[in-house]
Parts: sequence; C-alpha cells; structure tokens
Amino acid sequence: MEQNNKNYLEYLAELYPTIGKASTEIINLQSILNLPKGTEHFISDIHGEFEAFSHVLRNGSGAVRKKIDDVFGHTLSTAEKCAMATLIYYPAEKIAEIKKTEPDMENWYKITLYRLIEICKTVSSKYTRSKVRKALPADYAYVIEELITEKSEVLNKGAYYESIVTTILEIGKAEDFIIVMSELIQRLVIDHLHIIGDIFDRGPAPDKILDCLMTYHSFDIQWGNHDILWMGAAAGNVACIATVIRICLRYGNLDLLEDGYGINLLPLAAFAMEIYGEDPCVCFAVKGREGKTDSSSLLERRMHKAITIIQFKLEEMLLREHPDFDMEDRCFLETLDKKNGTVIIQGKEYRLKDKSFPTISEEAPYRLSKGEQEIMEKLKTAFQNCEKLQRHVKLLLKNGSLYKVYNHNLLYHGCIPLEEDGSFEKVNIFGTFYQGRKLYDVLEMYVRKAFVALEEGERKKGQDILWYLWSGPKSPLFGRSKMATFERYLIADPEAHLEKKNAYYRFLEESSTAERILEAFGLEGEDAHIINGHVPVHQSSGESPVKCGGKVLIIDGGFSKAYHKETGIAGYTLIYNSYGMTLTAHEPFESAETAIHEEKDIVSRQVAVKYTDRRQLVGDTDNGNKMKERIAELKELIRAYREGELKEKER
Repeated sequence: MEQNNKNYLEYLAELYPTIGKASTEIINLQSILNLPKGTEHFISDIHGEFEAFSHVLRNGSGAVRKKIDDVFGHTLSTAEKCAMATLIYYPAEKIAEIKKTEPDMENWYKITLYRLIEICKTVSSKYTRSKVRKALPADYAYVIEELITEKSEVLNKGAYYESIVTTILEIGKAEDFIIVMSELIQRLVIDHLHIIGDIFDRGPAPDKILDCLMTYHSFDIQWGNHDILWMGAAAGNVACIATVIRICLRYGNLDLLEDGYGINLLPLAAFAMEIYGEDPCVCFAVKGREGKTDSSSLLERRMHKAITIIQFKLEEMLLREHPDFDMEDRCFLETLDKKNGTVIIQGKEYRLKDKSFPTISEEAPYRLSKGEQEIMEKLKTAFQNCEKLQRHVKLLLKNGSLYKVYNHNLLYHGCIPLEEDGSFEKVNIFGTFYQGRKLYDVLEMYVRKAFVALEEGERKKGQDILWYLWSGPKSPLFGRSKMATFERYLIADPEAHLEKKNAYYRFLEESSTAERILEAFGLEGEDAHIINGHVPVHQSSGESPVKCGGKVLIIDGGFSKAYHKETGIAGYTLIYNSYGMTLTAHEPFESAETAIHEEKDIVSRQVAVKYTDRRQLVGDTDNGNKMKERIAELKELIRAYREGELKEKER
C-alpha cells in the first residue's frame, strides 16, 4: 500500500477496529442510501420580517399541510385539517385558546394525540431510527419512539397504543406530548434549510431570526449584501457602521439597535440636536412617517441626517484610499456648492433639495468634524463589543458563504458579474483580476480575513472588502452601477436615481448563460439549477421567477413589507423533496395572532412544479456520494484486515 493510503486506513481502523464494526457501518450506510432524500426548504431576502419567517418555517411552505392531507385524505373535513395545521404550527398557543371553549378536554387530548401519532409516523418514515431518535426531546424520547414505531411483534397494536395514550392522559402530560410532537413534525418535515441571503435591514427583527437559527437543526446561508453590511459593522468598518445606523433610522428600526443589540445612540442624538437642532431635516423623514412633526419624529430626522452625512464622508475617504475599487465617480463632496445648493455628479450639475451642511468644510469636505469623529469612535467600540451581534456574526461565518453547490444546485444571493457581451467580467481585487467562480472564492477569503487574519493589513483589506461587497458596482452581491443613496436623499431629478443593473440580469434570460455559469461552478446536466435571490420579482407586472426554461429560479418575491406594493406578493419559497421542486408564491402574512385565532395560514400559490422521472433517494444527493465514498473506504479497510495488512484491535 502507498504510505498515505496506509496512514488513512490506520486512522479509519481507530473508528472501526474490527471487521464486524466496519461491516455493520457499511450495512447501515447502504440502507440510508435507499431512503428518500430529505426535503430542502429555500427562503430568500427575509429582511427582518421575523413573524412571516417564523410562520413559513413552522408550516414548511405548505409541507406540513400536505402531510396532513396525505395522512387523512377525505376522513377529515377542510376545517379539521386547518385546525390540525394551526395546532402543529403554534401548539402551546392553540391549546390555550381551545381550553376556553372545549367542554371535554380529555376527549380532545385523546383524539389529537392519535392524529399527531399518525402524522409523526408518516413524516419520520423517510429517516433512519437513529436520525429520528436524535430529533426527539430527551424527556419524552422513549415514549414517542414507542408510539411512532411499528411493532410487528405486538399482536394487539390497538390495545398497546391505547395503554400508552391512556397513561399519558392519567399523569397529566397530554399537553406536553402534544407540544413536543407538533414540534417534532415541524422538525422532520424539513431536513435542511437554505437561506439565500439578506436576513438584515428594513424589517424590525433580524436578531430574532438569527436567535431562531441558533437552535435550528440544519441550515446554510448564502450571504446577501445586507448581511455583509452588518458583518462589516461588527468587524469595525466605520462606513458599514454608519450605513447600518442610517438604514435603521430610514425604516424606523432604532429599537433593533438599542433594545435588540444594546447599541447606545444617545451620543448621536445629542450631537444631532446640537448641530441640526434648528433644521427641519425634511429630506430625512422615516419611511412612512414623512408628515409627522412631533418632537420624537424631529429627533429621528436630525439623527438620520447626522449619520447620513457621516456615511457620505466615510465612504469618500474609503474610495480615496482604494482607487482599485474604481468608484472615483462617487467622490463628489468636493463638487458640493453649499452657497448655491448644487452638486456635480458625473459632469452634470444638479440642484440639491437641502442646502444646510454645517459639518462639511470647503477645505476638506470629506473629513469628519471633531464631534463626528468622537461619535464614530464610540459607535465602533459599541459594535465591536456587542456580544449578541458578535455571536450572530459568528453564526453567519460558520454556516454561511458567498455561494454553495448543494445537491446539483448552485445557490447565491446576487449575480455573477458579466460584461456587456455576456462574458465573465474581470474584477480588480487589490491589484489582481478575477472572474466567475474565482472572484467569489477570493472575495470570500477576504471576508473571513476581516475577522481572523493576524496581520493588520490583511484584516483591514477584509474589512474594506465587506463595504465594497455591500455597494460596489462590480460586487456580485450588489450588481448595479451605483447605490444612489446620496441622489435619492438630496436630488429631485429622477435621472440621478437610476441604478443600471449588471448585464447578468439581461443575459439571465438566455439558457446558454445559465449553462456557462453552472459549468464554471462544476455543474452540468438537466438536474442542475441556479437558485438566486436579491432582486424582487414583480409578479404584479407579469414577471416570472422561472428563467431559462427552469434552469434559473429567482426566489426573492419580497418578504419585506416595504416591497409588497411593488411586487404584488410577499415572498417566494422553494421546496425540493424526493419527488421534485415546487416554487410557491405567498400572500402577505397578517400575524401569528390571526393565524392562531382564525386558523389562517399564509395564502400560497404554486408557481412552478418540476417532478423527477423517479423518486430521488439519499444515494442521489451530495451526502449520498460521501456515504458511497465511505463505503468504498470501509471495504478497503476490511480487505486490509483480511489480508493481514492491518490487525483487528478487539474481538
């Protein structure tokens, strides 16, 4: 044997020290390969809408209701199925409500337990006992396993299950069992969750979404530009910090910073009142509260203006430091004429809606004033020392990436930058040009360096790349010619607001583009797909989320309430199970309270369904390929044992 192969087999022998143990593992893996593949759930662009996200997670984009239909068919009415679904989504809350009106709770408990047992049997049937056992709550694992496992040796199965259920009722544990079995159904219906970017911004509670993911059983994240922005803030990039605070003020989400992450904004508030105390700051009203002029709204506007001006300065300083970002056209503070209220952008003069800029000096317009500098130093310390934010960013780093190849699908948030002729665009990253997959790989390397690099210069490069990924014209997470923040705030002329999309979005309608991108990432064939987020699909305008004959699926339908009028829906989600793919469009989610009290689920409509020629098995997945490799290695180990090249360590 070659030395490397022998070393590996010796390592494997530590795990499987006998022929018997290696053989048992082969049999176990081979049996798993023939089970149906687990259900994958794809969600994109959640944008802080925790309630809608939580509900979609609970109902598995309709997967739970489908299991109820599979089990009970026409034996339960539509109303009974809705009630059962709501109970599974919100068991504790629904039980509390039922108690108010149900005269015979013991009978209700008994019927409900039997129904949940049947659903549990169905959803657990595609998994090994070992995997189901790991999903069971420790306190009730043995009893639940008894209830959902078929026992051929028991002659009177009805009496056997009846005795267990009766005992559960007698000892007063029916509620606990209903809750844990409902949660088990939620857990087993979805095997793996994919989030295709943008957990943060606009909505009020991205921190709750990340808290939820901290305990979720299996998931990955493809970072969106809004996630990267918050990661940059946590890493200490002051331009990212200023932008995060501005967006929270723009959408009225100061509670997220102050209560969610404990960021003290009093220094910013005091500075804003001192500098802009007489300024109405009309251009800086909170979105949706433009007409309000109470003291609280005025303070928010002044804070909003203060941090926005700071952001513009910090961005310009960063761009002057990095000519390789090729964004000199965004350095226009020096062309700002405070007296005449104009600014020159790309050679054209525009009139400003606001002329009051007391902290912008003629000598060095992009330098922070002393007060602005002090504020940013305090905020940088607060973001870097926020334990909760740092914990969330560690989760994003551990479970996240810029792209992922998973079960023959390519997942990413934004775009693959393309030239106007459709070829891969070459992007300058610190003096070297990259394109396609190599661009993604080098950018991800620098993202991680922002947090772990020992050399200060490399860490600083990583932090600056985090900002570039947020809004750079050649950033694969942004994909537009510019982020027209300055123009939208301060220039009325809509021409200045235009953000030209990367050629990717035009060429994505051509199947050859999708095939070329997939090939660059090592994928080919009819079963390969691109699953993409980032740009909302305008269903109300007739736009389709399915591109290139089904090769590309765009699943950003606008979870964020800010998008609902624009898109006509409230998000797409994708389910990929052993039978194929189902793309679903969701109507806006009212509230958890409405879902519980009125037994209303999210109204959903299947947009596209693609069935496979045969049912997909674990053996057809990436995990299945790894298992096949392990089986081959174990067979080699057994051969080495039998030919005397290695000796068994125990009998």
